[in-house]
Amino acid sequence: MIKQIEFALRARARGFHLITDEVVAHLGQLPRTGLLNLFIQHTSAALSVNENCDPDVRSDMGKIFDNLVKERESWYDHTLEGWDDMPAHAKATLVGPSLTIPITDGRLNLGTWQGIYLCEFRNHGGSRRIVATILGE
Repeated sequence: MIKQIEFALRARARGFHLITDEVVAHLGQLPRTGLLNLFIQHTSAALSVNENCDPDVRSDMGKIFDNLVKERESWYDHTLEGWDDMPAHAKATLVGPSLTIPITDGRLNLGTWQGIYLCEFRNHGGSRRIVATILGE
């Protein structure tokens, strides 16, 4: 079985947002065994799997990325869409546009403390389009 679903995540401000429940709500019934691939159709946001319990992880991740890739660098050429845009592209490249998660016994087989994150790198990101591809039996 192969199933593909496209959906939009609601708009969020810059930050690392736990979206596991929102993603699962769009998937419907999952196969007993398989794989879920999630692909974000944007170049200034990314998807990640990370700690889902302590919210300090989310704020620390934001601080880490803001220190790794700074805004308002004088040497940026791509500035037409705002000072947060080029850094958002760089951060999205570091994290990546897709995830693959195993499906076991009809559920996402994430670790006990793992969740799916939207890594929003724009100050005011819009709604983000996701393509979910489910492979399984």
